[in-house]
Amino acid sequence: MTGADDAPAPPLELDDSARQFVEEFGLLWEKAQSTRMEGRITGLLMIVDAPYLSSAQIAHLLQASAGAVSTSTRVLVEVGFIKRHVIPGDRNHYFRVEDDIWGSFLAGERAYLMRLAEAIEVGFAALDGDGDTGRRRRMINAHNYMTWLSDYHRTMLKEWVVYRDSHASQTPGADRRGAT
Repeated sequence: MTGADDAPAPPLELDDSARQFVEEFGLLWEKAQSTRMEGRITGLLMIVDAPYLSSAQIAHLLQASAGAVSTSTRVLVEVGFIKRHVIPGDRNHYFRVEDDIWGSFLAGERAYLMRLAEAIEVGFAALDGDGDTGRRRRMINAHNYMTWLSDYHRTMLKEWVVYRDSHASQTPGADRRGAT
């Protein structure tokens, strides 16, 4: 078993501005048809300056149940927003975010699109012998959209990396703060 000295020492409490960010991020995340808890966890991992947090630390900092944290971290790992972190010999669950959480998400989203394209192919099999019907046109449009979007993801990811790297030293809103 790993000793307590081997684990990171993240803050035990959030200050008011960090807590406000986490809660606002959760509300905005919820508006995007996801759960507020998933947004709160993502926001927390983004704002806390620790290499990773345990499920228990996340639950404590968010004043949330272990079950809610477990369910939400599972989903966030599946979609690529957060990563599992393993400490050899330690059976606790730890999580972290990449510095480029959005690029990681964009890359992971392609896998989802490929699975969706496979499901659409199954749908085409159900249309066997169907002429020019509304359902065939809908399936063709779905297939074409998934193909286009999947191909465009490569372009978006390349463009994102260029944009990210060219703006790496800029602090967002710095020019707006001095404006009156």
